[in-house]
Amino acid sequence: MAVREICKNVYSVGVIDWDRQIFDELLPLPDGTTYNSYLIEGSEKTVLIDAVDFEFEEEFITNLARSQLSRIDYIIVNHAEQDHSGSIPVFLELFPNAKIVTSEKCKELLISFHQVPEFRIIVVGDGETLSLGDKTLEFLITPWVHWPDTMITYLREDRIVFSCDLFGAHYATGSLFVDDEPLHYILAKRYFAEIMMPFRSKVLEYIDRLSGYEFDIIAPSHGPMYNDKEYILDAYREWSSDDVKNRVIIPYVSMHGSTKKMVHYLTESLLSRGIAVRPYDLGRADTGRLAMDLLDAATIIIASPTVLFGPHPKAANLAFIANILKPKAKFIGIIGSYGWGGKTVKDLGDMIHKLDVEVLNPVYIKGYPDEEAYKGLDCLADEILNKHREYNIL
Repeated sequence: MAVREICKNVYSVGVIDWDRQIFDELLPLPDGTTYNSYLIEGSEKTVLIDAVDFEFEEEFITNLARSQLSRIDYIIVNHAEQDHSGSIPVFLELFPNAKIVTSEKCKELLISFHQVPEFRIIVVGDGETLSLGDKTLEFLITPWVHWPDTMITYLREDRIVFSCDLFGAHYATGSLFVDDEPLHYILAKRYFAEIMMPFRSKVLEYIDRLSGYEFDIIAPSHGPMYNDKEYILDAYREWSSDDVKNRVIIPYVSMHGSTKKMVHYLTESLLSRGIAVRPYDLGRADTGRLAMDLLDAATIIIASPTVLFGPHPKAANLAFIANILKPKAKFIGIIGSYGWGGKTVKDLGDMIHKLDVEVLNPVYIKGYPDEEAYKGLDCLADEILNKHREYNIL
């Protein structure tokens, strides 16, 4: 990515990863990503905000060379995760007098991840400032969006919030600012569901805190920047709220067709009651898209056959993911089929113990579904309908 000016003496110097297809060996990236880094030249000091993934350190250093800098005094590390900090070791070699400025927790992680010498790190506290001469940086310590070390850097004079992972999107684009809101909205929501969903209360807390600052631009660590801050702030308020939609998500796996038959029947039964529903075949589903739909669905129904004595591993994995993402669903249910026995309903129930949900009556049958099974699924659909009415979400 070329060096591009954001405003006078403030530049974007990060890189675009057009081809990355998965993040953390877990999250699909259908549109790649960017590793954003920002250069600020003050009248007395020059700083770099965040680095990039180590695989792109050569391109990153080339960008810095294009900026024709004679020196860098500080690198602000908002977050130690390696996609932000991977190129720091080579950066410190190239700029031997530069100091890292970061939070106490981030200092600990940088030493652990990259063996950064402690004498090269300056720790800042919440609300502390750093003068660059004619520009001033203020640091907001904002843990748990999404690691415990995270902070935000605010550039007072140019009214820019460098928000780290907050407000980001995994989106490889050559545009400096968001220029396609419908597309970006989907990718930003996907990113929120995958990364920020467990920390919704913290997100709201930090949005409230930012309301006390005057800023025109949000510059995240992934994806394009925002010069319409209300667009993303409003979206984040909605996603972080407790509001859910009249929607049922049914992640399922079926080995011999019985569970799939139950899912199809329940899907039609819910649709006939005016409830939006989306089944996801866990053998083929995009986990990022599934996470996005889990974000605001009122009800989740996990559908699984029994494998030996317990749930199918793919259903168990889904329950594990839901347990850590903590979607804001109000209700959860379990349906499926077994051959000769097992504890699938109990095991899946134990796996979702961290979710603040009401557990619906399971519909778990032996063998292929019959009329009695279909009656049970209709009763479950009625129960979901009544629960949604109670929450006024129809």
